Amino acid sequence: MQITFDADQQLFHLKNDQISYIMGIEKEKYLVHRYFGPALSSYHQVNALQLIDRGFNTNPDCSDRSFSLNTLPLETSTQGSLDYRIPNYQFRNKQGYRVTAFEYAGYQILPGKPKLTGLPSLSSENTQTLEITLEDRPQNLRMHLRYTLFEKLPVISRNVVYENLGTDAVYLEHAGSMMVDFPSANYDLLTLNGAHTNEANLSRQALHSGIQRIDSNRGTSSPQHLPFIALADKQANEDQGTVIGAQLIYSGNFVAQVEVEQYGSSRLQMGINPDTFEWKLAPNESFVTPEAVLNYSTTGLNGLSQTFHTLYQKHLVPTYWQNRPRPILLNTWEGNYFSFHEDELLSQAKEAKNLGIELFVLDDGWFAGRNDDTQALGDWQVNQEKLPEGINGLAEKIHNMGLLFGLWFEPEMISKNSQLFSQHPDWPLQVPDYPMTEGRCQLVLDLSKVEIQDFLIAIFDEYLKDGAIDYIKWDMNRHLTEVGNQTLPFDQQKEISHRYVLGLYQVLETITKRYPKVLFENCSSGGGRFDPGMMAYMPQTWASDNSDAFCRTKIQTGFSYLFPPVMMGAHVSDVPNHQVGRITPLTTRGNVAMSGNFGYELDIKKQSAEALEEIKEQIADYKDKRDLIQFGKFYRLLTPNEHGACAWLFVNDHEALVVYSHGLAQPAQPLAYLKTKYLDQTAFYQNTVTKEVFSGSELNHAGMLIPRIKGDFESFALHFKKI
Repeated sequence: MQITFDADQQLFHLKNDQISYIMGIEKEKYLVHRYFGPALSSYHQVNALQLIDRGFNTNPDCSDRSFSLNTLPLETSTQGSLDYRIPNYQFRNKQGYRVTAFEYAGYQILPGKPKLTGLPSLSSENTQTLEITLEDRPQNLRMHLRYTLFEKLPVISRNVVYENLGTDAVYLEHAGSMMVDFPSANYDLLTLNGAHTNEANLSRQALHSGIQRIDSNRGTSSPQHLPFIALADKQANEDQGTVIGAQLIYSGNFVAQVEVEQYGSSRLQMGINPDTFEWKLAPNESFVTPEAVLNYSTTGLNGLSQTFHTLYQKHLVPTYWQNRPRPILLNTWEGNYFSFHEDELLSQAKEAKNLGIELFVLDDGWFAGRNDDTQALGDWQVNQEKLPEGINGLAEKIHNMGLLFGLWFEPEMISKNSQLFSQHPDWPLQVPDYPMTEGRCQLVLDLSKVEIQDFLIAIFDEYLKDGAIDYIKWDMNRHLTEVGNQTLPFDQQKEISHRYVLGLYQVLETITKRYPKVLFENCSSGGGRFDPGMMAYMPQTWASDNSDAFCRTKIQTGFSYLFPPVMMGAHVSDVPNHQVGRITPLTTRGNVAMSGNFGYELDIKKQSAEALEEIKEQIADYKDKRDLIQFGKFYRLLTPNEHGACAWLFVNDHEALVVYSHGLAQPAQPLAYLKTKYLDQTAFYQNTVTKEVFSGSELNHAGMLIPRIKGDFESFALHFKKI
C-alpha cells in the first residue's frame, strides 16, 4: 500500500495490491481525475486527456480554447465557475454571490485517517490518507479533499473539510462528500429502492443522457432509497464483471446522482442532500462532510458485496461486537403487542428457555400509559400495573432463568398525549404559527438541542447503569416534518436536518461507549434507516417489519449487497403472516430467518407440540452453524426470479451451507442445477445428513439437482463439512 506524488508528472497515485486511484494537477491549479481501476505497476498517462475546442465551452485561459473545465474529468466542482455539470459544493457570500475559484494549494500524506468530528467513520487501522488542499484566494476559503486507502481492500473512502479563513461569514449551500468523473457512460446504474415492509429492491437500468438521481429529504436515509449507488459494466452479473459501488456513511438526508454529459462521460456525486441543507460558516470555522466509500469489484456484485461486508464488519461496527456471536432471541411484539402482564411474560420466557432461546426481548407497551400507539412516547417510566416490580425486577427473574434480557425504546419521538409534551411543548420540531403535524400519533424530538440529547442520555443511564439490560431495540417510526425551531436564527434554519443527525450521533456515541457490552439493534419501522452511519453504533438492524418468509428472501437479498447476514435481524413469525396474510411452512420460515440474525417473534405459548419440537430443532441447528452463518462468507447463488426462487451460500474454511427457497411451485418444473461456485476447488465436502461426498469443483460447476417440489414456499438447507 502506498500513496505517492510524482512531481515531474504532477500526479498522485494511491495504490494497493488490488486498485489504483490516480489524479493530476493541470496548469498548476486544477485537480483532474485520471484513473480508477485495477492496480497499475506504473502510470505514464497513456490515457491522455482529450483537449478539443468545443462550442459553448468557457476557457480559464482564452488563449487555449481546447482547455475547459466543462469537459475535464474533475475531482470536485461547483456551479457558476466554468463547469455546468452537477456540482459537489456551493458557497454563497454575504453579498449573495455564489462564485468561487478554488485552485490547488498543496497536499500531505498522513498515516491512518483523521477522525471525523461528530460523525461516524471507518477505523484507521491499516490505512493511509492523502489530503489535498484547494484555496479560493479572493474569499480566503479552503477545501481539504481526503482520500483514504485501505491496505487489503479495493476501497477508497472520501470526505471533504470546508474551511472559512476569511473575515466574513459565508454560507455552504452544498457540501458534497465525493465526486468522480469517469471517461465512459456505458454502464448500468444500480440502486436499492423500496418502501416500508418492502425494502432494498435492486433496480438496474442503463445510464442515459442527463441526470439520474436518488435521494432522501425525510430526515433519515429512508426505506425509499438507500444511500448507495453503483455503476456496472453491461455484462457484469453476480459473479463476474466490473462494478463500482459508492455508499454514504450517513443517516440523514442524502443525494446520490450520476450525470451523463454531452460528450459521453459520466459524473458520480454523493453527499448531504442540498435541497434541505445550508450551513453558516463563521470566520475560522470548518464543516466536515460524512464519509463516502468507493468500492471497486472485478468479480461482479458478489465481489462488491464481499468487500462491503469485510469493510463494515472489520472497520465500522463497535469493536466489542465485531467477532462476538449474537444471541437467538424471542421478541414479544407480534405475540403480545400492547397486551401483557409480567406473569405472562415470565411464562413465555420459561418456554423460550426450554426451547434453547437465549435472549428475551420486551417490545413496546412497557411504560406508563402506553396501551396503544397514540400516547405516552417520552414518558419512560415503568407501567406498574403490567410490571409490578419494574424493569429491573423483570430482568432479574429473566436472568435467573439463564436468559439475557432486552428492552424496546423509541427515544427520538414524543406523543402529544404525554407528560413530557405537557412539560416541554417546545421540544418537538416545529415552525411558529403552523401546526405540529402528527405521524403515527407522534412528533419528533428536536435532537439538534443539547438539552434533549442530555435528556435521552440520562434516560438510558437510568436503565443501563445497573447492568439489568443486555440488549436495546432502538426504534424510529416517523420521518421529519416542520423541520424548524425557535433556537437558531433565521439564517441557520436549514442547518436543523443535519444538526438533528449530529445530535443523534452524539447520543449514540455517548451511550454505546459508556455501555459497550449492551447489544443495540437499529430499527426504523424495520429497514427505514439501515445505513452504515447507524451501524457504527449498532452492529445489527431489524431488516424489515415484514417478517413473511417469501417477502424476506427478496428483502434480505437486497440488503446483502451491502451488509453481511450478521447485521440483519430476521425472525420466525406466526402464520397467517401479520403483514401480508400469507401461510408459509415453519421449515421455510426457519431457513430464511436462520440466514440472518436469528430470532422468533410469535406467541410461543400458542404453538402446537409439533411446532415447538420443530422450533427446538431449528434452534439447535442454528447454534451448530452459528459461526458459519454469522461470520462466514456469504454469496448469492440465485437472486429471486419471477417465481421467487432464491439461493444463498455460507462458507468458511471448514464447512458450507446452501439455503434454497423455491418460491411458487410451477407445473412442468424445468430441469435446474444449483452451482455453488465459491467452494474450495481442491477440497471434498460431505453432506452432513446423507454422508455423500462431493468435490468442491463438481459442486461449483456441475451443481446439485433441484428436486421436483410440489407446494408453494418450500425450501431446503444442505450442510457440508469439508474433509
